[in-house]
Amino acid sequence: MSPTFARFGTRLLTRCDHALEHLESALLALAVLSLALLSIANTLSRNLAGATLPGIAELTEILMIWITFVGLAYAVRRARHISMSALYDQLRGGVRKAMLVTISLGTAALMFYLAWVAVEYVASVYERGRVTTALRIPWWTVYVIVPGGLALAGIQYALTAWRNLTSREIYRSFTERERYEEPAE
Repeated sequence: MSPTFARFGTRLLTRCDHALEHLESALLALAVLSLALLSIANTLSRNLAGATLPGIAELTEILMIWITFVGLAYAVRRARHISMSALYDQLRGGVRKAMLVTISLGTAALMFYLAWVAVEYVASVYERGRVTTALRIPWWTVYVIVPGGLALAGIQYALTAWRNLTSREIYRSFTERERYEEPAE
């Protein structure tokens, strides 16, 4: 791969990545803030009026689903995901980088496969016409974030592989360079 193509591709991917990051951040902030406000309102209603607000349980469940799957992509973007790294941490240099690229590509493939399966599930929910009990919100609109979040996570893993294939340093995500501190002796 030519260095010019790699630089151009990386710049283009960086711009797209920043746009997605802003969207994810806004969705997460809105969802977390809404969840907090709904929970507070429901608690006040229960304690002051002796009854919960109708539909709040459904809305909080919906928000938790959205936070989970948007948060998945955001965690991968920031390299804050869970990793089983006992073997990886013992490696150095090119072998370490090759393992990270392999893991990133494998995980990206898994995320894209799961997104495809989730699309099929959302389509089946849509065809059945299922709605939430209290608010009558179509469930497919709730679950549409599942394939979206999985696909965004897959994109982040693919971007991590790209970054590692086109740079000298090791990157744990597209934007996060690997930084390990050596233990004090």
